[in-house]
Amino acid sequence: MGESMLAAFFDTPGGPENLYVKEVPKPKLKEGEILIKVHASALNRADLLQRQGKYPPPVGASELLGLEAAGTVAGSGPGCEGRWKSGDRVMALMAGGGNAEYAAVQEGYVMPIPAGLTYAQAASIPEGWLTAYQLLHFVGKVQKGETVLIHAGASGVGTAAIQLTRLAGAIPIVTAGAKEKLGMTAKLGAAAGFNYKEEDFSKKVQEFTKGAGADIILDCVGGSNWEKNVDCLNTDGRWILYGLMSTGEIKGDLLSKLLRKRGNLLCSLLRSRSHKYKEELVAAFTKEALPYYSPNSQLQLQTVVDSVYPLHEIGDAHRRMEENKNTGKIIIEMPSSA
Repeated sequence: MGESMLAAFFDTPGGPENLYVKEVPKPKLKEGEILIKVHASALNRADLLQRQGKYPPPVGASELLGLEAAGTVAGSGPGCEGRWKSGDRVMALMAGGGNAEYAAVQEGYVMPIPAGLTYAQAASIPEGWLTAYQLLHFVGKVQKGETVLIHAGASGVGTAAIQLTRLAGAIPIVTAGAKEKLGMTAKLGAAAGFNYKEEDFSKKVQEFTKGAGADIILDCVGGSNWEKNVDCLNTDGRWILYGLMSTGEIKGDLLSKLLRKRGNLLCSLLRSRSHKYKEELVAAFTKEALPYYSPNSQLQLQTVVDSVYPLHEIGDAHRRMEENKNTGKIIIEMPSSA
């Protein structure tokens, strides 16, 4: 096993054209870390922001792109509890470093790959599904029978949130910007879908809920949606902001409108969470959701892979996400995965 590996890299922040594949040192394992030989990783909005110089990794995390990966265990660092052995098929959440042939990750962030899933399918799970799970359960405290409005319903987090909302006994409704994307969300269990480019989703949500509004809104869009979000939020509802695909600027009287609804504006990020929080999240997801990927499950959870790009086409993969062309996850396959 050599001391170097291939990884996605950029020298200066900018567009997708700045990305290339570079030979870099293989990660040195720290206390409690597992080394994963990566077969497949995935793309997230955070990767695009980091490439643009707008979202640096947390202190101590890998500077390389990639917040999730799937592969096989290739080694264990000092202080590991022996949960994993060499060759185990695993997937993992990470604060960086997934878009490379090898990745180091805390032992408590690693999960077994459910039987029957490919590495590409498994790589689509950790970041998106754990984000959706924490938004619904850790932040939103979703209850059976509640209505959950999911913006960007055809995204990686969106497709996961639809299914996890159903699993919780709640009702998922979505927004998306294309007929094809709304068709996909319906197949995954969305009770209704609204094209935000062609219709006022706040009015449609009010119609669907017979005037009650959404109990929870999962919002990765931000400022451009604020007024419609408040309009269709139920009294005492929870509006959970976890991204800013549009803007962070608010123009208008947000606070008065939110106050009249007794609305709760909650903000959440996963990458910057504490080690303890992430371990608890991974443990809860492993126990409560992972069994439902089994084909024998009554309510089977389905991974949604949009496309698979080899590592050397990482720029094209970023371009596809930047242009909002993907339905589900964009996967990056490592050259050594064959």
